[in-house]
Amino acid sequence: MGKKGKEKNTLNKAKHAKLMNRKKNKLKKELETRKERLKEIVTKHLEQQKAQEKENEPK
Repeated sequence: MGKKGKEKNTLNKAKHAKLMNRKKNKLKKELETRKERLKEIVTKHLEQQKAQEKENEPK
């Protein structure tokens, strides 16, 4: 026979799923921002290297 009344763990499961999804989204966002920052740093560094090479070229 089935249970009568309120289901036992549905509220806790829903809260847990919500919190875990928040955590996953936060980690994904942090990874994306970290990758973007690294790309910016690398491009700036490469630009600086090119500028230095142009200055150091003999005329």
